Amino acid sequence: MNIKDKLLTLPTKPGCYLMKDKDGKVIYVGKAIVLKNRVNSYFRGAHDYKTTKLVSNIVDFDYIVTSSEKEALILEYNLIKKYDPYFNIVFKDDKSYPYILVRDSVEPRVEVIRLKKTSRKVKGRLFGPYPDVGAARNTVDLINKLYPTRKCDSLGKDICLYYHIKECLGYCKFEADKKECESVKKDIISFLSGDNSAVLRDLKEKMDECTESLNFERSAYYRDLINDIKVSTAKQSVEIRKKESFDVFNYDVLDGCISLTGLFIRNGILLGSDKMTDYLVGDSENMVSSYIYQYYQINPKPKTVYVPKELLPYLEGLEEIEVSTVSKGNKYQLLKKAKENSHETLRQNKDIVVSKNAYYDSVNEELRRIFNKDIKRIELFDNSHTGGTNTVAGMVVYKNLKPSKKDYRLFKLEEGFDDLKSMREAMYRRYFRVLKDDLERPDLIIVDGGHNQIQVAKEVLESLDMAISFCGLVKDDTHNTSFLMDSDFNHIEIDPSSNLFYFLANAQDEVHRFAITYHKKLRKKAVYKSKLDGVEGLGPKLRVKLLKKYKTVSAICQCSEEELATVLPSKVASRLYNKLREEENA
Repeated sequence: MNIKDKLLTLPTKPGCYLMKDKDGKVIYVGKAIVLKNRVNSYFRGAHDYKTTKLVSNIVDFDYIVTSSEKEALILEYNLIKKYDPYFNIVFKDDKSYPYILVRDSVEPRVEVIRLKKTSRKVKGRLFGPYPDVGAARNTVDLINKLYPTRKCDSLGKDICLYYHIKECLGYCKFEADKKECESVKKDIISFLSGDNSAVLRDLKEKMDECTESLNFERSAYYRDLINDIKVSTAKQSVEIRKKESFDVFNYDVLDGCISLTGLFIRNGILLGSDKMTDYLVGDSENMVSSYIYQYYQINPKPKTVYVPKELLPYLEGLEEIEVSTVSKGNKYQLLKKAKENSHETLRQNKDIVVSKNAYYDSVNEELRRIFNKDIKRIELFDNSHTGGTNTVAGMVVYKNLKPSKKDYRLFKLEEGFDDLKSMREAMYRRYFRVLKDDLERPDLIIVDGGHNQIQVAKEVLESLDMAISFCGLVKDDTHNTSFLMDSDFNHIEIDPSSNLFYFLANAQDEVHRFAITYHKKLRKKAVYKSKLDGVEGLGPKLRVKLLKKYKTVSAICQCSEEELATVLPSKVASRLYNKLREEENA
């Protein structure tokens, strides 16, 4: 059945539709209140650039009927997460915003955290989101100065500097006073909720006392704290009579591009905003509502979200949130402000969006010309080691020419100088796993090197009976990207001024950075590794005793079992002695 015939069979019910390309891959997922009307609209009339491009790639479509618009909204989110379609704007998991957490512990403790959907249940009270992570950290730093909070991850055995400068109550040494701790936590919560009047009054009194006693240095310290509080809150105040918490979303469309702005108000304080700008695909209401729904699958939900009137029918599936609109008052002014921000963002960034898409289009065209197929997923490999030690490999992934960091992988390899052997191990481990777990396969594999590396890639893929396109990225004598070598060892020249050359050089730098960062981490860890590590029963206290007596690890290595037993329990001494002898004879 061709598309024209299939369009006639569409029902007049709500649901989701999946647009597919010539390879049967889902390239766009949308929702509709009336499936027949919505899907037919793609195939009649003129469209903006991105929608025209989408339609030109559609060879087939499927649809799923739902019982309500709400069910369609939920289904759309799940389908987008499942297929990661090229033409959908997908709110990525790694874009979860920072929050300030007041921990639910005896000692008052405050920290900046990021939330994932899988770990949203945290013990304590959350404040946020803070779109500017710097603002969140500055606020926590300020709280840690104002209140005697616990700063350390694990309690030590003695008090530290924070106790002596009165920024901690010495929780590691003294038993916490529960009433005092609760009082501190209440003050912190009050401060984060926007009530800083008591704090400012208290600091002003302390500043005046220090000035009267001629302690000008301490007086200046309190003066600076007062200024920090005023600066951090002045930019955030909005004209809200009640200390309400809600979000506002509004958007604007210009020349085929769309921009969305979200404003986050907590206890009458404007914490910041979120912005999205891209080509418009389909209609703006569907696109914006899809983005908002994805946002709240990752971030905590406010009680109320205010949106323009035309979005209300598209957001009925938002659970636990009252979706509303306003036509006057302070909240309406915020709705207008979000619209104005979207318009200004579009005015400033529309040309950037257009040029970025032109860049992706030209790289896609070049890759399609070279490999005679669409390249949607690319995987690149690189190795790193120092003198044959701490050998690692990194794999980075590009989806639709954009880095997909959640798909990056690291491999700790058998040590040695043989780069080809390391590459063989990394590739085999990767694609054996892909085969075993039926993971998504790349359209193209890129290895760092020429003839020898191509031969290794060919042998690995043939041993697994996997038909995947691959090539080598060959460098010249000055270690700069020079040309591609295909699986038949043919040279493919690339214009150094082309977008493809620029993309490949950046991708090569990215995989090298990723691999070498892991290598440096292992190398640093190895520097601090001690011969005393890994001995059962030999903890920090006993190590200190050993080092106090014998001064150095080298001296300990020369001790007999009997000498070690003068400091350690006999079983521990025996284990340590045997371990040292094994390493000596290795």
